[in-house]
Amino acid sequence: MDVNISGLDELDIQILDILVKDSRTPYLEIARQCHVSGGTIHVRMKKMEDMKIIKGTKLIIDSSKLGYDVCCFVGIYLDKASSYPAALEELHLIKEIVELHYTTGEYSIFAKVVCKSIRDLQDLLMSKIQIISGVQRTSTFISLSQPIDRNIQL
Repeated sequence: MDVNISGLDELDIQILDILVKDSRTPYLEIARQCHVSGGTIHVRMKKMEDMKIIKGTKLIIDSSKLGYDVCCFVGIYLDKASSYPAALEELHLIKEIVELHYTTGEYSIFAKVVCKSIRDLQDLLMSKIQIISGVQRTSTFISLSQPIDRNIQL
């Protein structure tokens, strides 16, 4: 295990490793596993939050259970790099976009999208994404399954 990653020591890495495996592990259980006090865990967690290593917690929802059965990735071609800020503002308003990356390579922007149906996907592409000023065209890849979904292993 590489120690002193971004100013972290062995204990910090141990704490992160435990939380990556189960983010609901109580601080006192982490303290027991690491052979330190609960207060030490609180201090270390605060330090890692202040360093922006831990950016918060979020609830992960199985969107298919809520009727969003289509997961896809949309490569978005912009006409020029200067279109990015305005396009980002518009894309941010589309609730079906759950992840967005400004990328190098073939696409300017790569978005993860969830929709209820293929018809909804078609509507999203034609009436929400492709009408944004600066969007030249899109390329869509439908996900058939997601066999791996994890954080980086420490």
